[in-house]
Amino acid sequence: MELMHAAHIPAGAGPFPTILALHGFGSNAHDLLGIAPLVNQAVPGEQVMFLCPQGPIVIEPEPGQRAYAWFPISGGGEIDPTALVGARGVLEGFVDDALEHYPIDPNRLVIMGFSQGGVMAYDLALGRPDRYAALVALSTWLPEEVLGSLQPDEARADLTTLLIHGTTDPMVAIDSGKAAFEALKGLGIEAAWGEYEMGHEINQNAMRDLLGWLAQQPFALPGVDGAA
Repeated sequence: MELMHAAHIPAGAGPFPTILALHGFGSNAHDLLGIAPLVNQAVPGEQVMFLCPQGPIVIEPEPGQRAYAWFPISGGGEIDPTALVGARGVLEGFVDDALEHYPIDPNRLVIMGFSQGGVMAYDLALGRPDRYAALVALSTWLPEEVLGSLQPDEARADLTTLLIHGTTDPMVAIDSGKAAFEALKGLGIEAAWGEYEMGHEINQNAMRDLLGWLAQQPFALPGVDGAA
């Protein structure tokens, strides 16, 4: 598999409902892995597998430190469309490989992303909504480079979606999250929305509601297909 990744793999043969969790700019593959045991405590029935790939771009926030990203971001926040397409291809290849190498239930594959990882989650899920049982977008935004010429269709309308954002987020303003919520409506997606008194993070209250939402979805239950 091309991308370095961290994984939480339940005991047993599977196949397992699986969450593909994408970290934000300047983080790494282990950033969201800590959610895995919390999900498995909250979700009824069989255990959930977590796969956390690491962005292919290496950055140095300080000399001697290494962090990772999915695509470069300019000082003005612009996204290079070519870089976005490259990141999409790498991630779609990772998903293809993961479906071959891990005991994933393809009907219960959820994509979750935080910040820049949320942009990639939007990109993959909106581009191939039939592939995912649900989309979770955390403290992120939905850029025009992702929306492009996307149009409403049945598969997108059926994509179960949750957006979570902090009211005092200094990195991605909550207005960007609300704009994404409205853009999804334009694609026929009736997303669930949660906003919390927090910054660029997932605080205890947001985590509680995220876990509760996951536990209530059809893909969390043994033997139930959540995909369109």
